[in-house]
Amino acid sequence: MDDHSGHVGTVEESAVTTSAELLSLKDGGVFLVADSQGDIVGAADGMFDNDTRILSQFVFLVGDVKPAPLSHGLSKDNAVFTCHGANRTLPPVGERNTPRGVVHIERKRTLWRGRMFERIRCTNFGLDEVMLPISFDYAADFADMFEVRGVKRPARGQLFPTDTDGRRAVFGYQGLDGETRRSALVFSEPPWRMTTHRADFMFSLPSEGRLDLHIEAGQLVDEVPSAERFAAAVSGARRAIVERRRRGAGLVCSDHAFAAWIEQSRADISLLTTDLETGAYPFAGIPWFSTPFGRDGILTSWQMLWLDPSLAKGVLTYLAKRQATAMSRFQDSEPGKIMHETRKGEMAALGEVPFGLYYGGVDTTPLFVALAGAYLQRTDDVALIDAIWPAVCKAMAWIETYGDSNGDGLIDYQRGAESGLTNQGWKDSEDSVFHADGRLPQGPVALVEVQGYAYAAYRAMAQMAERLAEDDPEVWNRKAEVLRERVEERFWMAEHGYYGIAIDGEGELCATETSNAGHLLFSGLPDMHRAGQVIRRLRSPDFDSGWGLRTVAVGASRYNPMSYHNGSVWPHDTSLCIAGMARYGERLGPVKLLDDLLQASQTFNLRMPELFCGFAREMGEPPIAYPVACVPQAWAAASVFLILQACLGINISAARREVRLIRPMLPMGVEGLTLQGIEIGDARVSLSLRRHEGGVSVTPEAGSDRSIAVVLQS
Repeated sequence: MDDHSGHVGTVEESAVTTSAELLSLKDGGVFLVADSQGDIVGAADGMFDNDTRILSQFVFLVGDVKPAPLSHGLSKDNAVFTCHGANRTLPPVGERNTPRGVVHIERKRTLWRGRMFERIRCTNFGLDEVMLPISFDYAADFADMFEVRGVKRPARGQLFPTDTDGRRAVFGYQGLDGETRRSALVFSEPPWRMTTHRADFMFSLPSEGRLDLHIEAGQLVDEVPSAERFAAAVSGARRAIVERRRRGAGLVCSDHAFAAWIEQSRADISLLTTDLETGAYPFAGIPWFSTPFGRDGILTSWQMLWLDPSLAKGVLTYLAKRQATAMSRFQDSEPGKIMHETRKGEMAALGEVPFGLYYGGVDTTPLFVALAGAYLQRTDDVALIDAIWPAVCKAMAWIETYGDSNGDGLIDYQRGAESGLTNQGWKDSEDSVFHADGRLPQGPVALVEVQGYAYAAYRAMAQMAERLAEDDPEVWNRKAEVLRERVEERFWMAEHGYYGIAIDGEGELCATETSNAGHLLFSGLPDMHRAGQVIRRLRSPDFDSGWGLRTVAVGASRYNPMSYHNGSVWPHDTSLCIAGMARYGERLGPVKLLDDLLQASQTFNLRMPELFCGFAREMGEPPIAYPVACVPQAWAAASVFLILQACLGINISAARREVRLIRPMLPMGVEGLTLQGIEIGDARVSLSLRRHEGGVSVTPEAGSDRSIAVVLQS
């Protein structure tokens, strides 16, 4: 995902890199990241509660070595982690020697109500009794998330000595913010030896015998781990995810590979979605971004809007309540601006980083307004728009009052303090905006896609004002047209048939070809002729890697397919460009790119990462992973749904009680697709789409509300 707060302080590479595959579980504000055998070693992994690492080491040993791995993975619903292993040769006890591979070891783990529940099951398949030595190394450093990412602090609080009581290790930390943080690790059986950092067990396991050891970690509770508590936790975690996945319309597909990708993507969205007081909110990604982000929440919910409007409702409500009310250079805030990021850790509380409530995103405010308009069209939920209308109006006031800092009519940014983000669009790494010769621009910087978002915001204001009978809609339409003409005049590069990425503080165009221009198509700003030129360029080999669209065209001065933003492939970015193509009638490109991403997803176990390298596709070779990408990541997981919408050409208007499909095309290899239970106001409709020689047929399923018009437009 976007680099967000990644450029605060000095980030050491070792702090954010791990050689092991990391697997994640999440429940509310708590998440756990461990390696493929379930161990936490204290690098980029751990158990985190509200941006604080409450378990920094948890290593399971059998005979003082890690078990030999057999297999591992997450359940399809992302609720349960399971690892299978076997003993290595055990040290002799008396004259008895236990060879390798006699004892099967299963680790099964879930998160529920902010606690880790784990069961270690050992089964002896040997002919002889086994004396089985089991140990756990553990620690809790209470490191702030930004410390884990490598930011150096001038001082830390005080760690308390670990307290043990025979089956429990209690960890504590007194933060510089005055908060006392505690966590505990508890075993169902008392170990024969327990120290401040290690628990040792010795079990006698008869032939064909089995034993279960239950462990819990998290906030202090009095209960002792048990089989009943573990079963209840697994059931509760799965039930919560099922309830989240039932929201919105369902998709049933005839193609196994595509159906599996849809299933995994839906599961990842469910995992990352947290039910807050304001409604459902998709947290951005694990491990670095398991918190509400403005831009990410808006775009993820927009990608899912046609299927599940509840995400957009939750995002809009949450962000409206956290709109800036004052000016702060440290927080990059002005009245009316929409939040970029929020954190709850010690460093944020102390102001060591500005991200407790940070507004350093230039695009989040216009995207907020534009999403509100898209949500109204999809749902006709006038009550929600009326409730957030004051926030919407304040957001537009920010665009018109503070968004243009130098009076040139364009929305721009320049950070207020050195601790803030240098670049404040979605490509927010330090070198992601540059001139054709590689120079970095001086601020304030006006990004091309942000002008598109502002254009969409003006159009949305006209739509909402008309529906709410609040203002003259044409005022907003005229402002949109003025901005459109300004963008066409200042960003268009006639010699390239493309738009430059930005205009710097000197008024000079950064004449670099990037995927940012594809977001203009998503906003609907260009005319048909220029949109066609942009689409052709995006589909050229300089952008199209064969696995998705690169963020920067091959040949640009800072192009690097291994970089974070300058030549890599970001699935969400590709999805917005594809949606933009579809807006202008393109269907073949979206279908081809959807198939490319499907095949790429198979390399990543159907779980789309935040990004991957932008090397050109080679026959018989997989895409190349970006080593520290967030997985799972919300807007990457949601990309398939926006691209599928683009392929189907589907648009839903609740006010007109209409589902319109414009020249729909099914994904490659998919002969049939069923959309189940699309909610339109108080009605539901299900559609069956089938491929035939002349195109795609669309048929309402039995039980669909007949008051909903289904329009197939060729």
